[in-house]
Amino acid sequence: MKIGLALGSGAARGWAHVGVMRALAEFGLKPDVITGTSVGALVGAAYLTDLLDELQEYAQGFGMLDVLKLLDLTFSRGGLVSVEKAYDRFRNERTDVPIESLPIPFAAVATDLSTGKEVWLREGHLLDVVRASAAIPGMFPAVPFQNMWLADGALVNPVPVSLCRALGAEVVIAINLNGDLSQMPRLSKAQLGPVNVSLPEHPIGETPPEKPLREVAKPLAKLAARLNQVGEHARQFATHLKPLPRPPSPGVLEVMASSIDIMQDRITRSRLAGEPPDVLITPRIGHIGILEFERAEELIELGYTAAIAMRPAVELAMTR
Repeated sequence: MKIGLALGSGAARGWAHVGVMRALAEFGLKPDVITGTSVGALVGAAYLTDLLDELQEYAQGFGMLDVLKLLDLTFSRGGLVSVEKAYDRFRNERTDVPIESLPIPFAAVATDLSTGKEVWLREGHLLDVVRASAAIPGMFPAVPFQNMWLADGALVNPVPVSLCRALGAEVVIAINLNGDLSQMPRLSKAQLGPVNVSLPEHPIGETPPEKPLREVAKPLAKLAARLNQVGEHARQFATHLKPLPRPPSPGVLEVMASSIDIMQDRITRSRLAGEPPDVLITPRIGHIGILEFERAEELIELGYTAAIAMRPAVELAMTR
């Protein structure tokens, strides 16, 4: 029986994959097939080249200063992040290989920007394959491959269960990093400000009865005078009040991250409904943003905890 791992997308949340892999190793699970999308491809490649320890050490030592060092604010390379600096850290004799030479079948998902089609990368240089699968639009530049420009596979298949089965996996264990969606907080009514709603005094669709002008003018004059008094009192009272603080508008990166988060969640739900895995591990990591790369230690622990909780399901799947 062939066991396959489908490692899903999630940007910074991908560090949780490391914790999941640690737990699965404790169960005695050795996958026969590994597929990955985006950061899932990165962690899968690290596992297959015996660099998981080094990746974990790198991730846990990664801080905000390191994030800033990777930024290319000129967008001269087609993305916000200088991808060469990020990947050159792991360029060595173990990663400078074609994926066909890896000890077990491995493949990654990318997206053809010209057609929007899902592309299964089953051959080519390992780091180039990972780069193409993890090229988050706006963050990392697109990667040329054959006659295509490839971008993040999360645009089409965030958790590559279908690819795992296509490579021969009979039992698929999938890790979904997008199942605990956390959106930006809503604005309160006080922050939104007053809302004026006027309702008709007569039922909709009915015409109010007409009255002679004389009968209406005098009550209206009294009402207008009373409203003027109320308005004056309100203005005097308002001078003693401090205005409510307006919430800061979300920044460009926050909007981009939340948009990608929502997109991945919706696509993942759709794909998993039609292509369910045998075991689905979903770490509770929605409170951590997809760009919070500096929170690796917490993410690794949460991934490990989620996998431990699913141990009975994993062991049952392994004995089928």
